[in-house]
Amino acid sequence: MKKFGALLLVGVLALSFALTGCGAGGKSGKIKVGVVNNPPSESGYREANVKDMEAVFSAENGYELKTAYSLKNDEQLQAAQGFITEGVDYLLISAAETTGWDEVLKKAKEAGIKVYLFDRMIDVDESLYEAAVVSDMAKEGDTAVNWLLDQKLDEYNVIHIQGAMGSDAQIGRTGALDAQFAAGTMNKVVQQTATWDEAEAKKIVESVINSGEDFNVIYAENDGMAKGAVAALDEAGITHGVGGKVIVMGFDCNKWALRELLAQKWNYDGQCSPFQAQIISDLIQGKTTASSKKIINEEKGFDATTLTQADIDTYGLGE
Repeated sequence: MKKFGALLLVGVLALSFALTGCGAGGKSGKIKVGVVNNPPSESGYREANVKDMEAVFSAENGYELKTAYSLKNDEQLQAAQGFITEGVDYLLISAAETTGWDEVLKKAKEAGIKVYLFDRMIDVDESLYEAAVVSDMAKEGDTAVNWLLDQKLDEYNVIHIQGAMGSDAQIGRTGALDAQFAAGTMNKVVQQTATWDEAEAKKIVESVINSGEDFNVIYAENDGMAKGAVAALDEAGITHGVGGKVIVMGFDCNKWALRELLAQKWNYDGQCSPFQAQIISDLIQGKTTASSKKIINEEKGFDATTLTQADIDTYGLGE
């Protein structure tokens, strides 16, 4: 699968170059944009994010779009360098990891290519990018953990299923929970990455169940991993959701996940908005100006006991 992902990345880049056949000196008259992103298969959130990018940065809207998708930081860096070599006008990045981007972004700046970050921050000097249209991942974690504290459980025995290690989403959503573990207000039963993967999350929970260790909270850093965790609970006959033994928490607010909340099979879902493309397009085309380097998407957290169908219709992703 990893080899296939690498080959897919190379193929996407090769196909993109073959189709456009031009760099900065091309004759299309369109704004050339290179997007480095995680693959749509990563999650429902990412699928919505990719579709949004491709819809906004379309030929109909005056763009010539090149895309590269990978969960591996080194492959993303190679893709970004390839777009710089091809001579895009703008480079848009949702990084797999927060580190390692300095040199590539310096090369983009030297080439006169403007960089926008989306979805996630990276650890570089802010002079290397125009603006970052992102979620406040640390706030997402704080909102979720504060909700959990408000449940006033007698004790918190938590299975913590993390996303891809080193990503901005993982760091932010982990931070608030780590603070509780360090303070002793919550007990860490297990803390392990499933790299956003549903099947891996299921294995983590199955392992804890088989060990016989007690737990009453599953904090999964995306909806897919929460779904995998619940599958393990169901197979073991362990109740969950409102009135159940185990509190289930996810992130991203896919419609199917919010329906689980509405049915009170899950307890909490944290919103993460995937819609940054139009904001960036408006900045590129001069329709708006950024008041600061960081533009934050305002987001909510949803409780199964107060969620409505209107919330699902308004904030849910996908179908």
